[in-house]
Amino acid sequence: MPIIKSAIKRVKTNEQARSKNASQMSAMRTAVKTFEKAVTAGSDNVEALFNKAVAAIDKAQAKGLIKANKASRDKARLAARLNANK
Repeated sequence: MPIIKSAIKRVKTNEQARSKNASQMSAMRTAVKTFEKAVTAGSDNVEALFNKAVAAIDKAQAKGLIKANKASRDKARLAARLNANK
């Protein structure tokens, strides 16, 4: 544990950021997995789940959790799954 006051604050700030980032990444992964399961099961609400997954990916990319190329690649794969299912 650090002794210097600024280092103590930094540890606290880093933990808060890590917690927020982990939560955001988990939400993104959950949205993608929910879409994947719906496509596999042949659900009716696939379009809505696709939009939700894309929004979660965009949000993660905007916050700097994933890079732009990964976001684009993930969205393209989701769109391909959606179009192949139609």
